[in-house]
Amino acid sequence: MENLKFEDMQLSSEICRAVLDMGFEEATPIQSQAISIIMQGKDVIGQSQTGTGKTAAFGIPCLEQIDAEDKRLQAVILCPTRELAIQVSEEFRKLLKYTENIRVLPIYGGQPIDRQIAALKKGAQVIIGTPGRVMDHMRRRTLKMETVKMMILDEADEMLDMGFREDIETILIKVPEQHQTIMFSATLSPEILSLSKRFLNEPEFIKVVRKELTVPNIEQIYFDVKERTKLDALSRIIDVYDPKLALVFCNTKKRVDEVVELLQGRGYFAEGLHGDLKQSQRDKVMQKFRNGTIEILVATDVAARGIDIDDIDVVFNYDVPQDEEYYVHRIGRTGRAGRTGKAFTFCVGKEIYKLRDIMRYTKTKIIQQKLPTLSDVEEMKTNIFIEKTKSIIEEGHLTKYINLVEKLIAEDYAAIDIAAALLKHNLADVSVDSIDAIDDINLGGTEIYGGSSEKMVRLFLNAGKKNKVRVKDIVGAIAGETGVSGKILGSIDLFDDYAFIDVPAEYAKDIIHGMKNTKIKNKKVNIEIAKKTKNKK
Repeated sequence: MENLKFEDMQLSSEICRAVLDMGFEEATPIQSQAISIIMQGKDVIGQSQTGTGKTAAFGIPCLEQIDAEDKRLQAVILCPTRELAIQVSEEFRKLLKYTENIRVLPIYGGQPIDRQIAALKKGAQVIIGTPGRVMDHMRRRTLKMETVKMMILDEADEMLDMGFREDIETILIKVPEQHQTIMFSATLSPEILSLSKRFLNEPEFIKVVRKELTVPNIEQIYFDVKERTKLDALSRIIDVYDPKLALVFCNTKKRVDEVVELLQGRGYFAEGLHGDLKQSQRDKVMQKFRNGTIEILVATDVAARGIDIDDIDVVFNYDVPQDEEYYVHRIGRTGRAGRTGKAFTFCVGKEIYKLRDIMRYTKTKIIQQKLPTLSDVEEMKTNIFIEKTKSIIEEGHLTKYINLVEKLIAEDYAAIDIAAALLKHNLADVSVDSIDAIDDINLGGTEIYGGSSEKMVRLFLNAGKKNKVRVKDIVGAIAGETGVSGKILGSIDLFDDYAFIDVPAEYAKDIIHGMKNTKIKNKKVNIEIAKKTKNKK
């Protein structure tokens, strides 16, 4: 079955807008099949794993059928764990971004019950909860099931494995006879089928069969980043690996445009590909990518379907994909025709859970790595320049330039000095004064201390308490601007007008370089090597 577009599913304009904001360009296979059937009022058994978009598959039709004028409870979603209940609740809130007067409330163990009782008294049309806590509220009569029109069992097999069968049956018995029941499960065990026979009325079966991952030649890596540092991370990795062709995946069309603009602003040859482009524009962009006029193509999942190029070196998941199968399609764009490839994923905060689901599905390990430091970038650029220089020497045709060098030698300049000066001139954009300054200081007795295994450098920052700067502001700025983890920083001494920061010597260059032109609490700050103090051992 072909995946449907949400605008063709006869959904409300509010839900359609919210879905587009969430980054879905089209429905996933489970959504394409389930939404219309659920909206017809039929009972459904859906066989689908985590990461297929099943929450929206039942969430969209559930919310579409809620009567916003009726403040009574209309739908109950049961989840096996508090974590899943919270996750489903967050997804529902995103779907309700443009919809008014529908209230969704998660209830689960571990949260004070008094607070939940107070929230329930205010009224909620949709409850998302764990079986134990739902039953607790039913016993207290703080949750009245008489008006429920829809029951949804999410990850039903997990709930049964955890021993919730009796609780589920007790809850379902209390629901009015005229109601709709939706059940999603990764497996259709005899216990699931037994439960469905008792409580579901002529259910429709929906099953999504997904493709296995067959990409053994792809090295898969992820980086733990902050949202605001993604572009710097992307730039660094591109600079270090210097790919001939790179494909960057984003979840939304808006994000594609943003990333393209920022990459072009940094001097990269990049263009975007998404659903809003006309076919002629898409063909033009693809032609440029094929012939190497552009090195970086930024695309959405849907727009990238027609890409069939064998020599893409690197794939970036700028956003973790919504569906695990999208991950397989994305990284499969590299490592083709017997070549090796690399796939890098940027993971922000709780997205690690989504990435773990992807690992379980693909049965492969995605290795975490630290982002390349500025020193790594500097070293790589230098190596690339040196290799290019060697190639030029091997190619020959240097007579004109040899004559120029001989003129300088005749003026009593040493050949090695001439070569060094030319290198310095050509690598000026790689080295930075502040980085060189550390090396100069390190040659002559410096503010470096500690044992041989952990040498530290003391840095000076021209902002302090009077600027309302706190220690956590300094740590956050360093981590955010340089990619250096706050955990490796030593002591930070904060004074009225300045601060001292102890950092491992190996990171000092990166921090000084990365903190150039940075603001902390709206003050432009400068960071440099602290002058040597007599009392520091």
